[in-house]
Amino acid sequence: MTGKENRLRRIMNRNTGRMVIVPMDHGVSVGPIAGIADMRQAVSLAADGGANAVVVHGGVASRSRVALGSDTALVVHLSGSTAFSEDPNIKTLVCTVEEAIKLGADAVSVHINMGNRHEERMLTDLSATAQAAGEWGVPLMAMIYARGERIRDEFDPTAIRHAARLGAELGADIVKVSYTGSPETFREVVEGCQVPVVIAGGPRMDTDRAVLEMVRGAVDAGAAGTSIGRNVFQHSDPSGIVRALCRIVHENAGVDEALGAVVTPKRRVA
Repeated sequence: MTGKENRLRRIMNRNTGRMVIVPMDHGVSVGPIAGIADMRQAVSLAADGGANAVVVHGGVASRSRVALGSDTALVVHLSGSTAFSEDPNIKTLVCTVEEAIKLGADAVSVHINMGNRHEERMLTDLSATAQAAGEWGVPLMAMIYARGERIRDEFDPTAIRHAARLGAELGADIVKVSYTGSPETFREVVEGCQVPVVIAGGPRMDTDRAVLEMVRGAVDAGAAGTSIGRNVFQHSDPSGIVRALCRIVHENAGVDEALGAVVTPKRRVA
């Protein structure tokens, strides 16, 4: 077994090959919003719920590692931008693969916005990161969204199918994309991508049922799991909603059964 394969096993459930990832890299883009003001607590709650991995930036990686259980992997996010930027959709590298390894990363991730006027720079960063990650035997997750001047609808199945394939073509080991809205259209995304595909959570949803129905649809379409942030860490019961996600992703539970894992279904006000 190679080093990369061994690290991938840290991120994926060994029985299902699927994963429940909780991204918490939002502090760079929007600051200490509700749910991640205390990163150690946020990471600990996700781990307690059974998350396979969390995603954080390098500056908080060491402190986050302390709060993780032995069964939860650390993914260090390598790119970022802030909401105050002239164009927040333009991502730049803020950490290297080598630095992430020194921080104890089990994997790394980068964010690419396809259709942006600076897409060329982001694709160059993705390609270079994939090469470095390959040399070090570190799995790479590419978060790829259709967001830019040439994109009319970022949830268009054709655009999302292209985004997923882009990640696979440029060397990602896992691709994170938006959900297309239906199992039928998302199945086309999965079938057109040669690496595992996980879905993003998107904006905060009104109900837990809406979140879990989206996840159930994605898994039915062949998705390898989830990478949901705000709908987890801004939940009034983060551990409970992670357990609910795990029931669907790893136990193939239905939505009603998964809802039973959530102690407090109400949401915290941001």
